[in-house]
Amino acid sequence: MGLAATAAAGLAAPALFAPGAARGDTPRKPNILLILADDQGYGECSCQGCQDIPTPNIDSIAANGTRFTNGYVTCPICAPTRAGLMTGRYQQRFGFETNPGPENVAATNFGLELKEVTLAARMKSFGYATGMFGKWHLGFKPEFQPTARGFDEFFGFLSGANNYLAGTRDNRRNPLLRGTEPIQETDYLTDAFGREAIAFIEKHKDHPWFVYLPFNAVHSPLEATEAYKARFPNIQEDKRHTFAGMTAAMDDNVGRVLAKLRELNLEEDTLIFYLSDNGGPTPSTTSNNGVLRGYKSTTWEGGVRIPFMAQWKGHLPAGKVSDQIVVSMDIHATAVAAAGETVSPDWKLDGVNLLPYLTGEKTGNPHDTLCWRMFEKWGIRHGDYKIVFMGAATPKPQLFNLAEDIGEKTDLAEKEPEKLKELMDLYKAWDAQMEKPRWEWGGGASEEQLGARGRQLKNMAEGKSGGAGVAKGSQPRTGAALDRWKQADKNGDGQLTPDEVPNADQFKRMDANGDGVVTLDEARASFRGQGAATRPGRRRAGQ
Repeated sequence: MGLAATAAAGLAAPALFAPGAARGDTPRKPNILLILADDQGYGECSCQGCQDIPTPNIDSIAANGTRFTNGYVTCPICAPTRAGLMTGRYQQRFGFETNPGPENVAATNFGLELKEVTLAARMKSFGYATGMFGKWHLGFKPEFQPTARGFDEFFGFLSGANNYLAGTRDNRRNPLLRGTEPIQETDYLTDAFGREAIAFIEKHKDHPWFVYLPFNAVHSPLEATEAYKARFPNIQEDKRHTFAGMTAAMDDNVGRVLAKLRELNLEEDTLIFYLSDNGGPTPSTTSNNGVLRGYKSTTWEGGVRIPFMAQWKGHLPAGKVSDQIVVSMDIHATAVAAAGETVSPDWKLDGVNLLPYLTGEKTGNPHDTLCWRMFEKWGIRHGDYKIVFMGAATPKPQLFNLAEDIGEKTDLAEKEPEKLKELMDLYKAWDAQMEKPRWEWGGGASEEQLGARGRQLKNMAEGKSGGAGVAKGSQPRTGAALDRWKQADKNGDGQLTPDEVPNADQFKRMDANGDGVVTLDEARASFRGQGAATRPGRRRAGQ
């Protein structure tokens, strides 16, 4: 498949996929269950190699279906990925290139382009009941909210993050909503999302439904109940201990939803997808990206390759492990085909129907080429080769052969200039089709309103060099201090992680806000002996 899907890729599913056919029941359209984890690393499921946090319920989706080892998302950060997932198109086609920041600083034009048709709206037009339970992150204004974009029911929040425990939640600035109305919620948030999804499925059990279940787990802030944390007495490190509890809560709720399907005899009538929205942000949450290099916000594999599984009992093979190259935006076309509908060429989807690949009717890769772009950061995979450009961290585009070097350790750019040029030309052709970004992170606020932390987040979200987000004129006063910073910042990403500061006590002193990374401003404050004095209290989630 080339840079865009062909019309043939979106043809309706053949008669084999008539739901209920395996039991001889009256055929009905299959239900679609789309489960999205938040910031879960490639190596954070047992079936993906995780050793310390079991995920039996998530693993069951792989055991009863297909696990893709080359599953990707369209961006290494939250909101753009969700835009691609919901539309089945590269989000850069409509200028959706970065996170917005909290509502009070977001650009006034932030939101999923109204001309774009969401998967929910598509399924609703096919007669499906549609429900969403979790994190939206695709627009704050009424016209951009879930119930205006195809969902009959919505329970969740609009921003990029939220607190899990009721006592820590900011219900004024970042409320939980039922539909469009703020509500109070006392349950642990992951449990509440599972509860609401189950209630919706029960309510619509006699009719086809589409459920979008985008957990905010395991995104920061790190919060878990004592009961969930108590399952992991052998994990001593505080962050990892809490992260384990959060993962267990998400796995439990995946299990509860799957159990409800079995109870209602809907398992063979439900196509299930499970994936993460991007790679794990290892320094801040301990998330593990396995053998992959990089993490959330990078275009290395650790930022864009994610756990990706599909199950449809009685219709698709069980226990299959596939190395075919797939991407999150394929789910749109696949769901349409499973519903017995036809993808129109006028929709101009970039994703393809995966059903024939899942059954083995088609072999080879659904995609020969995938591209990523997030302001200065970009990447392209074509076959086994991949180019990564990470701004200041990679002054020149780097070339890797993923078949031989999945960890992206050996740059082949000088050794294979013809291959480098081939991929560069493909990327330029793709890039020429895309729009410029329509907004920046925090585009509705001034530099002064954003502050140092806001500038850091803005630069990180936009993939810009100088990820520490230091305001003009705030560099260290001496060249020696700047030299110390550059020497410590080994990967040149504009922030320090624990592996770049071997002295754990020193790192803790410098990490003034406790988010697992040290900015240049934090390092300067620490050098002046101000680190302890500037440590703030717990921050509210919502950026």
